Amino acid sequence: MSPRGVATPDVRERLFAAAERVVERDGPGALTSRSVTTEAGCAKGLLHAHFAGFDEFVAELCLDRFARTAAKAQALSVLAGQGTVARNLDAVVLALFDSGGPALSGLAMTRPPAALRIRAAMQGGAPGFPAIQEAITGYLKAEQGLGRVAETVDPSTMALAIVGTAHHLLLTSWPGTPDPRSAMTRLVGSLVDG
Repeated sequence: MSPRGVATPDVRERLFAAAERVVERDGPGALTSRSVTTEAGCAKGLLHAHFAGFDEFVAELCLDRFARTAAKAQALSVLAGQGTVARNLDAVVLALFDSGGPALSGLAMTRPPAALRIRAAMQGGAPGFPAIQEAITGYLKAEQGLGRVAETVDPSTMALAIVGTAHHLLLTSWPGTPDPRSAMTRLVGSLVDG
């Protein structure tokens, strides 16, 4: 536990990582401000000192993780011509399911104020599924130009199918249900192989 009055380095990430561990281990119903700060090993008030409330914390956590995945998707463009198309796509899409992604998405949906904050942020340009879809479309066009994706494939439609399926699986998966990663990998493989 951090002593009172001593700065806690990288507070946001420390609290976000703690929240992911709580959700992954105990499910979204166990996530409270107290469970997060206990898991993070910090003072109980630290979360509220950095966020206006728990709904803001949940929204910021989801937005942060979407932004990370969007950044990973943007990096796809440098992978054109390397590895396999399916493996490159899997690396990005499966990142959405890491660290309790399905449970975090479900948690945000059960907290209307958090869901509204997320929607408003995305409408304001925060990276999320549209940014991931755009990056996948660009990557598929680049691979098509290299002859590694068939000319008959519509990159925009394939990207929509991949991102839409990931979104569906995130919102319909929770602790105790089958791992959605294998379904996602099968879909990506089917789309790439035609």
